[in-house]
Amino acid sequence: MAATSVNRMQRTYVSGNTVRVAAPQREMPVRTNPREQQRTDHRVRRNQEKALQMDLPYIVLLTIAAVCALYICVSYLHVQSSITGRIYNIEALEQQLEQLKSENDALQTRINTDIDLDHVYKVATEELGMVYANRKQVLLYDKTESEYVRQYEDIPKH
Repeated sequence: MAATSVNRMQRTYVSGNTVRVAAPQREMPVRTNPREQQRTDHRVRRNQEKALQMDLPYIVLLTIAAVCALYICVSYLHVQSSITGRIYNIEALEQQLEQLKSENDALQTRINTDIDLDHVYKVATEELGMVYANRKQVLLYDKTESEYVRQYEDIPKH
């Protein structure tokens, strides 16, 4: 018995990298009763006829579904193009804002460099007769109600 099991094992061993294809077994056709074959043929034909029938409610429903799908697609494309247009508009406005900011900064720098503080001091002291205030003339006070000082508000007396 040991020799037969070794022989069986040797027969199942396949050398190389491919497996031999076994011969296909022939299948015996299943014999059906002619009555059963007629019933299944009749049922298949009836189901095929039902599948091919397209009555009015089906066509109307299919048409409505197609119109709804078309409307949704057109609406989607319209919204998408609207969003794209708005994005381009926003980009143009942002570029315009940056340009205006740079122009504003350039003008502010020009204004700040054009002011001659020595000339302002000379005009104030010589032409207008202004003088610096003495230490006794400056009054300091704390205001806790708000962060800013109103122009027409009364100054507290010491």
